[in-house]
Amino acid sequence: MSKNKLAKFAEMETFPHVFQFPAKIVRNEDSNFEMQGKWNEKFFGNSNPIVLELGCGKGEYTVGLAEIFPEKNFIGVDIKGARMWTGAKYSFEKKIPNVAFLRTRIEMLHYFFGENEVSEIWLTFPDPQMKKITKRLTSSGFLKLYSRFTAENALIHLKTDSNFLFTYTMELLKLNHFPIEFSTDNLYEIASDHPILSIKTFYEEQWIERGIPIKYIEFKLEKRIEILEPEVEIEHDQYKSFGRRPKHETTKN
Repeated sequence: MSKNKLAKFAEMETFPHVFQFPAKIVRNEDSNFEMQGKWNEKFFGNSNPIVLELGCGKGEYTVGLAEIFPEKNFIGVDIKGARMWTGAKYSFEKKIPNVAFLRTRIEMLHYFFGENEVSEIWLTFPDPQMKKITKRLTSSGFLKLYSRFTAENALIHLKTDSNFLFTYTMELLKLNHFPIEFSTDNLYEIASDHPILSIKTFYEEQWIERGIPIKYIEFKLEKRIEILEPEVEIEHDQYKSFGRRPKHETTKN
C-alpha cells in the first residue's frame, strides 16, 4: 500500500463523522453496532430523514446533496476508504453537519441501520454487473436487503451511464409493479433547473465528455416478500466498466 493511501487511512481515523467497519471487524464484534436504529439520536442530533448513497466513491455526490438539502441527513457508504477520504475531508473542513461516511460492504448494511430508519437511497453509477445478478445493486436480492432498513415506500434513485443496468432495472420494476416516479434515458436533455442536476461525480463528468447519455430512475420501494427477476435478453454495454473506452473506440495520442 502506498504512503499516500496509508496517510489517508490514518487521517480518516481522526474524522468524527467517519465510521469504518470492514467485514472482518463486523464479524469479530458480533455484528453489534451501537448506532443501529439510532443514527439521528446518537450522531445527527435531529429527526431529519436519512438518505444513503451506496458506492459513494469520492463522496462528492453525498456532500453535494448534503449542501443542497440541509433538512436531510446524508450518509455515504463505500468499502474503498482512500476514495472516501476526499469527501470526508472536504465535509470535515467545511463543517457540514448533516453528512457522515460509513466504510463497509453494502451487503452488510442491515447491521448498521434499523428497521424503517432510511428514507431514501441513491445508487450513483454502480457497476452494472452484467454477468452477476447477485451483485447488481438493483437486483431482487439487494431490493430485499434495502427493505430491511428502509421506510415503506422509500425513494430509490438510480443514476447510471449503463443502458444495460437502466433497461434491467426498468424491466424488474415493471414486472413487480413498483411505482416508478420518474425515468429518463437522457437526464441532461431535460430542460430543468432542479438542483440535483448541478451535482456531477468525477466519473459522470467523463461519461458526459464521451457523449454517453446519463440515465435516471426514481421509484418507490414497497416492502415485498417476493420480488421476481425479469427473464429478458438485454444487450450488454459496449464497455466493461468505468475508465475503459467503448470497444469501437481507439485510444487517441
